[in-house]
Amino acid sequence: MGPAEVEAVARAAHAGQTDKAGRPYTEHLSAVAEGVRARGGSDDLVAAAWLHDALEDGVLSEEWLDAARLPQRTKDVVRALTRRPDEEPEAYARRILATPGARLVKAADLAHNADPQRLAALDAPTARRLARKYATMRGHLGLTPDD
Repeated sequence: MGPAEVEAVARAAHAGQTDKAGRPYTEHLSAVAEGVRARGGSDDLVAAAWLHDALEDGVLSEEWLDAARLPQRTKDVVRALTRRPDEEPEAYARRILATPGARLVKAADLAHNADPQRLAALDAPTARRLARKYATMRGHLGLTPDD
């Protein structure tokens, strides 16, 4: 499955879904994919960016991922980025750090999530809570302002 096909699958799977500010969720996926590409990520990692929330959001299944004609690296990164119920942030970060390529995709994800324009669309308490959450995860992953 090539990058355009993965993008089409992700757009269809997340169709109708919105982010916390009510924007189409596919805008976030597109921004993360662009962020991965800008950080030098390969097609395998761009594909993972498009799919990074699909399992966690329940729009695609583990069975779909198992059967998909995707590189193993893409599948591994998607699984690493899928938060598990009641998972501690430190455990989540350790899994990301242990999976080649996952840190780069998560860096692009966090960069878009923490974009001041995105946070400005939220109520102030939510924006502050999320900004702290994203900063904490950046710290767990050892991300610098340049990442």
